[in-house]
Amino acid sequence: METLSSPFGSYSLQRLPLRSKETLRAWDAADEYLLQDLSDADKVPNDNAKVLIINDQFGALATSLSKYNVTCWGDSYLGETSTIHNYAINDIGSKAMLVASTSQPSGIFDVVLIKVPKTLALLEQQLITLQHHIDANTTIIAGGMVKNIHNSTTALFKKYIGPTVTSLAKKKARLIHPTYANKSGASSPYPTNYLDETTGLTLSNNANVFSRENLDIGARFMLEQFEKLPSAQNIIDLGCGNGVLGVMAKKTLPECRLTFIDESYMAIDSAKINYIAAINNDLDASFIIADSLTDVTLDKPDLILCNPPFHQHNTVGDHIAWRMISQSYKALKRGGQLWVIGNRQLSYHSKIERLFGNCETIAANKKFVVLAGTKDIPKQKSASDPWSKTKI
Repeated sequence: METLSSPFGSYSLQRLPLRSKETLRAWDAADEYLLQDLSDADKVPNDNAKVLIINDQFGALATSLSKYNVTCWGDSYLGETSTIHNYAINDIGSKAMLVASTSQPSGIFDVVLIKVPKTLALLEQQLITLQHHIDANTTIIAGGMVKNIHNSTTALFKKYIGPTVTSLAKKKARLIHPTYANKSGASSPYPTNYLDETTGLTLSNNANVFSRENLDIGARFMLEQFEKLPSAQNIIDLGCGNGVLGVMAKKTLPECRLTFIDESYMAIDSAKINYIAAINNDLDASFIIADSLTDVTLDKPDLILCNPPFHQHNTVGDHIAWRMISQSYKALKRGGQLWVIGNRQLSYHSKIERLFGNCETIAANKKFVVLAGTKDIPKQKSASDPWSKTKI
């Protein structure tokens, strides 16, 4: 636990999910820059001000501004739970209003703080919606790390908000200051759709869905192996994105029941749209917004399909994948399987081997490998398995 000090006070903050020996903070230099800039004499809101915070990754901004009437709006369930967690450890009695990305905040805001997201399409969708919640009296400040702010970023603010200038960089962070110009009226281009000729599916994708414009090559390689899927009655598509793995599993095993899980509201919404369009029945599927399998109560699955992310926001690492693999092992019934797709250079094989006591290579090519771990079977290694003694 570390302490963030700003003109609005000092607060202890933790980054979720909690990890032992955490080396990363729950805030970055852009959060500090935003709070410092807001504290300027002509920008400090009164105590009754309505403050909208967009994309607050771990609740650092909401916690620092908790004395105001705060609404948090974003696509991350983990961001919401982080805000709740950090309010609690600082004994903050008030509560922030938490609004999912698939809904709209309410009313006109006095102050809007935006953490610039990694996905440009998400920013565009948010700015289009924001037009209806600001006026000439609204203070709008956006911030992000320099590496994530480009000409295309500021172009969106100019297009949807008004004249825009950027600040000097501090600690590799930069601010964006748009001026309200009453540009409301733009229609959103999202969700977008594409026909994937390999699967025959027309896939709908909200703005923040991974591989929004075409089916990513990792998922495609995994789908090519679905003729080898084990018989299963209860399947989880973990970290489902637009749900393509689960949808095709249902087409391969028509009698199964699917559960789609993701921490992105937009992903779950897209998965539901795609499942209903492809299967024409959502009564035999569940759609759950959650932090992996944390606090998810389900019948023990026979099969978990997972195309895990290799980053959390802008931080690259395998800790999210490792957590998904660990939780999958605990969730599976005896004899159940976890199927994972990953880049060859990632160490998923060793992680699965360590937990399950076995790891089968379903398929491998020059870039990807599809691996399977089976719960509670005797440890097995095949001499014919090219990955049995090699970390990927």
